[in-house]
Amino acid sequence: MALLRISSPHTQRGGHRTSWVMQMVILATIPGIVIQTWLFGWGTLINLMIAGIAALVCEAAILSIRRRSVMFFLKDYSALLTAVLLGIALPPSVPWWVTVTAVSFAIIFAKQLYGGLGNNPFNPAMVGYAIVLVSFPVPMSQWVGVESIVSSGESLSFFQSLQAIFQTLPTIDGYTMATPLDGFKNKDLLDSAAAFKTVEALQVASLNSWLWVNMAYLVGGLGLLWLRIITWHTPVALLGALLVMSGVFYLLDSSNSATPLFHLTTGAAMFGAFFIATDPVSSCTSNRGKLIYGSGIGILIYIIRSWGGYPDGVAFAVLLMNFAAPLIDYYTQPRTYGHKKAKKGLTIGEDN
Repeated sequence: MALLRISSPHTQRGGHRTSWVMQMVILATIPGIVIQTWLFGWGTLINLMIAGIAALVCEAAILSIRRRSVMFFLKDYSALLTAVLLGIALPPSVPWWVTVTAVSFAIIFAKQLYGGLGNNPFNPAMVGYAIVLVSFPVPMSQWVGVESIVSSGESLSFFQSLQAIFQTLPTIDGYTMATPLDGFKNKDLLDSAAAFKTVEALQVASLNSWLWVNMAYLVGGLGLLWLRIITWHTPVALLGALLVMSGVFYLLDSSNSATPLFHLTTGAAMFGAFFIATDPVSSCTSNRGKLIYGSGIGILIYIIRSWGGYPDGVAFAVLLMNFAAPLIDYYTQPRTYGHKKAKKGLTIGEDN
């Protein structure tokens, strides 16, 4: 079986250039960034600045080594978009060197090693995230706790966030704690009903905060759909599969399973559905393929959350389905106009 090499014409003369698409995706993340900063402090913005600088430096360095036009490729904003996605995904209090490591690996190994934009088989941002998650599990679990913010009445200031990120804040453990998904994974929250109905205001504040974050990324994702930058197939299939999986297992065992609402409104569900899984390079290209691809990601997210070793599974689910994307495209090619049936992969000299 020959794998399909489907790459968009990233240098084009039409109205919607690659740079415009990248800029619109970055702008669509703004509602989520604002909510994350409001709820978790300035760490997200600081991470974005560090990630952006690291991405541009790494991209420029590798392009120079490859003897490519540095400014031409930097102006497509793809490196900056990778930095933004990683800056959002990383915990707000993660040390600066973790952010630099994630971005450097994403740009150098997951993107430029394969030839740059349009040639990478895996989502660069998720490769970088997965590398630091596996390599540095302790700092990657230090999310600023909303419970701590509620109890103290204020979030980390800008200078406290700087101290935490550059590891000069000695009391950082007092500000970080488990997310709702961490709590559910470790059975601190016995079930989602208890999580949403608990009388303890701090737990409710944490869940409500993640609800607001996910709704903000939903708004940004709907903006991308309205601009026709992405299609509905992948996000709807992903969220639908996650909804069905969580609903079935909740009905079978409600005492040890979270409700569909819990799974859809915590962690990176909406962010992953609209901004990560829809990467046009590493995902499927046909509409049927996108439905299969998104469904696979949703199923894998539930499996990893419920029985895997990590509380959230978006990064690993996306990377696993990146492996499957060429095979899915191979068997879901649409019928070409003038032919009686769709091709099943690359065929030479066969009458259709």
